[in-house]
Amino acid sequence: MVKNIELNDGSSIPQLGLGVWQVDPATTARVVGWAIEAGYRSIDTAEGYRNEEGVGEAIRNAGVPRDELFITSKLRNGAHKRDRALREFDATMEKLGLEQLDLFLIHWPMPGRGDYVEAWKTLIELRDAGRIRSIGVSNFNQDHLERIIGETGVTPAVNQIELHPRFQQRDTREFHASHNIAIESWSPLGSGRLLDDPTIGEIAAKHGKSAAQTIIRWHLQQGLIVIPKSANRDRIVSNFDVFDFELDADDLEKLAALDTKDGRTGPDPTTASFVF
Repeated sequence: MVKNIELNDGSSIPQLGLGVWQVDPATTARVVGWAIEAGYRSIDTAEGYRNEEGVGEAIRNAGVPRDELFITSKLRNGAHKRDRALREFDATMEKLGLEQLDLFLIHWPMPGRGDYVEAWKTLIELRDAGRIRSIGVSNFNQDHLERIIGETGVTPAVNQIELHPRFQQRDTREFHASHNIAIESWSPLGSGRLLDDPTIGEIAAKHGKSAAQTIIRWHLQQGLIVIPKSANRDRIVSNFDVFDFELDADDLEKLAALDTKDGRTGPDPTTASFVF
């Protein structure tokens, strides 16, 4: 049974959801439909993924009440200025076919462009207008978070960051905990690089589970929100079958030892400058 994580604004988010990064727009509706059928109630998309329309189609066809679904999207990197952000948000809502979005994130801080505070102020405006329930960020480092909090007085409900057993971001997690910012793990399986790790394989065999299930269970027991991506129906179902076992203290100690400083698989938010 998926539990909900309480956010600092009074809302809550399912702890386990489906990410649709790199899911083909032509197949997104089918993939998301499989996930909802399997029990997923949280779907994570983004303007930059180009598959919001497919997510919207799946929502309409799912036969699940809207209030049982939690839908997240993200502001594209080239739309941090207020007017552009408002236009892009309108386009997102049209593609999703929603009146209100559950969570909207700034996708990347893009510190070299210097507009992420303006983007954050725009998200606050949209939230205050009732168009978004919760607002947050993605790929923000501590200095980025401190700046937007300091300049607006509004703390993000969520920060979605790369996090997995080889890149556990422990210092970052301490800062988030002190500010009651929920962490959502993207690339939770280390972009697939952890699936052949012998330590994880040993733990998985001990519990009669797959490596992916073992890693997802680790995220859940760490109190993290996790959004594994798959476009394969069997793996979507398997990734959700993680509530009938628990990692013990020995397992967690071995997984803690996998952490490395160079475990990042995606771009570094400090220098990321790609516009989409």
